[in-house]
Amino acid sequence: MTSPYMLPPLLLFGRNILMTVAWYGHLKRPDWPLWLAIAVAWGIAFLEYCLAVPANRIGYLAGAYNGQQLKVMQEVITLAVFAGFSVLVLGEELRWNYAAAMACLVAAVTFIFLPVK
Repeated sequence: MTSPYMLPPLLLFGRNILMTVAWYGHLKRPDWPLWLAIAVAWGIAFLEYCLAVPANRIGYLAGAYNGQQLKVMQEVITLAVFAGFSVLVLGEELRWNYAAAMACLVAAVTFIFLPVK
């Protein structure tokens, strides 16, 4: 069995791929009617929840992470996945200020995992 320290980040990574596709994948399908984009996104979001809920429960209930650590980890994974998606799928440029913002969030992860005395 995978460690409760490793499984939550892996599940959150998969969750973020699904959610990014649900929220932004339809932008590549401007010919779809809005109702279809919403229905497809909801279907993908259901699968996303099937990863997000276990990730948080496993990490939290095993005592591997607290709620704040899980949330900050989730946000950084979200931005990393979206950065790749925006470049590879949407064809957008990754600008220096986006990279700087990501560095600040990585610092936030570092701070939230530091021991408190």
